[in-house]
Amino acid sequence: MSVEYKDYYSVLGVARDADAEAIQKAFRKLARQFHPDVAKNKKTAEAKFKEINEANEVLGDPEKRKKYDELGANWNEPEGGARGRRGGFDGDPGREAEYHFEGTGFSDFFEQFFGSQNRARAAYGSGGGQGHNGMSFARDGQDIVGDILVTLEEVLAGSTRTIKLRRTDSQTEEPVVQTLRVKIPPGVREAQMVRVLGKGHEGTGGGHPGNLYLRVAFSKHPDFEVRDTNLYLNLNLAPWEAVVGAAVNIPTLEGAASLKIPPGTIAGRAFRLRGKGLPAGKGKRGDLHAVVVIQVPEQTTPEQKALWEQLARTSGFNPRQESP
Repeated sequence: MSVEYKDYYSVLGVARDADAEAIQKAFRKLARQFHPDVAKNKKTAEAKFKEINEANEVLGDPEKRKKYDELGANWNEPEGGARGRRGGFDGDPGREAEYHFEGTGFSDFFEQFFGSQNRARAAYGSGGGQGHNGMSFARDGQDIVGDILVTLEEVLAGSTRTIKLRRTDSQTEEPVVQTLRVKIPPGVREAQMVRVLGKGHEGTGGGHPGNLYLRVAFSKHPDFEVRDTNLYLNLNLAPWEAVVGAAVNIPTLEGAASLKIPPGTIAGRAFRLRGKGLPAGKGKRGDLHAVVVIQVPEQTTPEQKALWEQLARTSGFNPRQESP
């Protein structure tokens, strides 16, 4: 099966020499535009949002980006390493099989180069067959390991995902497509393995089939940063909002929440919204921390500039002088 090359730089609209800050800025801008919660065309936006997340997953990680850049023009040649994900299949260590996922949020291209490696957990070694007395013995099938991209909304509420696993039948060598229902439990953690029993490779000699394991990766959110079960949000304020106070709406995983900003709020101050983070077990949740960032207008009209100049002349505030 041919695999389409993914130009992650084009997906994010950045140059190949873009620095980490530019990549993060491009991701946030596109993620806000195509987030399914705000986009008009939900189906198109969901596919685009996953593509943006995949590009950020690679380009936002220095090691993955280095590996991606090294693929170069020879990415699709055998010596370039662009092979299907293969491993011993259904008890025959001499035979290789290729399998692909659909519905995990990652493309085949990502799975080949950056996904989990196929790992065997055979109970009786790598091959089934006969013992020294000619008696056959059972060998359990190998497990299949993949990756699945999970949104923070799914982490909060849980979900059931439809996954397609395409592989080659070990006997007929014909393509086989399995449609699986995968339950994502509320409170799932990043790098946690979600197990689907009996959906790995077949066993031999009466052995049990292996399992399918999907390693969880959190979909990057345009607003929230995850730290354990807590969420962090940059709360952008205008200078006058910080000085005189304001009532603002901030996003949460369950919709907008109102927050009162007291007069004299300084940059870096964090407001905590208790219980608005991710599940923390036993019915508890982490918190949402809104951290103040003061934003200054990049452009002003002559009238506005005159007002700022008047404020500069009349104000006795000196930010480079310690408070008494």
